[in-house]
Amino acid sequence: MSTMTDPPKADFRLSMLINDTRYRSLTFQVIAAIVIALCIWYLGNNLIQNLRAAGLNISYSFLGDSAGYDINQRLIEYDSQSSHGRAAVVGILNTLLVAFLACITATVFGVIAGVLRLSNNWLVSKLMAVYVEIFRNIPVLIWIIIIFTIMTAVLPGPRAFRGDNPTSSMLFDAFAFTNRGVYIPRPEFAHGLFSATLLNWLVVIAGFVASWFVAREIEKRAAHKQEETGIRPKTMLPKLAVWLGPFVVLMLLMGLTWDIPELKGFNFSGGIKVGGPLIALWFALSIYTGAFIAENVRAGIQAISKGQTEAAAALGLRPGRIMNLVVLPQALRVIIPPLISQYLNITKNSSLAIAVGYADITATLGGITLNQTGRAIECVLLLMLFYLTASLLISMAMNIYNASVKLKER
Repeated sequence: MSTMTDPPKADFRLSMLINDTRYRSLTFQVIAAIVIALCIWYLGNNLIQNLRAAGLNISYSFLGDSAGYDINQRLIEYDSQSSHGRAAVVGILNTLLVAFLACITATVFGVIAGVLRLSNNWLVSKLMAVYVEIFRNIPVLIWIIIIFTIMTAVLPGPRAFRGDNPTSSMLFDAFAFTNRGVYIPRPEFAHGLFSATLLNWLVVIAGFVASWFVAREIEKRAAHKQEETGIRPKTMLPKLAVWLGPFVVLMLLMGLTWDIPELKGFNFSGGIKVGGPLIALWFALSIYTGAFIAENVRAGIQAISKGQTEAAAALGLRPGRIMNLVVLPQALRVIIPPLISQYLNITKNSSLAIAVGYADITATLGGITLNQTGRAIECVLLLMLFYLTASLLISMAMNIYNASVKLKER
């Protein structure tokens, strides 16, 4: 009876780094990394030497200097005496605001258009096809300018709301639509849990997050019970109570009130002003990117086997329920990866805000601050760092979600 023994291991030799397939790919990767590092070092060293020869140096001390310019749309306190650093923060928040709003509305437009484009109704299907082909084939900058021009030309000025017989009136005596922007009521807390308004809003957001987790747990329990008994308990009322209950309690505890905008002098005061540039940029990015998302949704739906739809219809499900419960959940695995790219495009395309005077990070740090201080290298590096960080965070969040909805194999 003989036994099989492993062959003796050969001693490691330097030639194996090239000749042995186990080490060859690693060797080439290390060499490529060294070459890239040397190139970066050479370019950086060359930049520093040229700046030193010109009597310049890289410094970010200018961020503490007074900015000297105003920003009309802002989420935090700011005036012309604030620093360039605070102006940059205002620009960052404005960029994140329009990107967040545009991502939500573009997704809504895209899903609706993508589903309706597959409708059996010939007219609806063709209308959605016209929307997709028109909006995705015209540059977004043109749409931004068109929408902003229409807003300033069609909507009335604040003086149209003045007088005993005004030509324009506020909607529900609370909303004013003017060529300068839209004025809406601002929620305030008469006796908040904290003195700082931001902390009170963080409490409200935390309440919504907690409600979301509880509602998700209710869905999981209902699904588990359905698997055990075949009967799914009703979850609409419990989820509605989970969402509305904590919110109503918080609003009563903190004394929710509304600051209604009023016409005083030559303009409205009070409430929240949503400027025309923000609306134009937001809507243009939404309808433009929504056309691309519609194609992603259509492709995702068509990737699902027709047998899935036929099987669901054989069980008696209506077309709307088939789309919501059978097709879309499976199509998400195809839709989400290209959707990530569209969210990144929205974030980067928001830099076109300067065309309509919206003060995003490109207009503040990369525009006025750069021109005033002459610190082009520093400002551009900060801009690159912001967009890189924002893009990586969006990709990370969407990839995590993509991993949660992908098909789990046993």
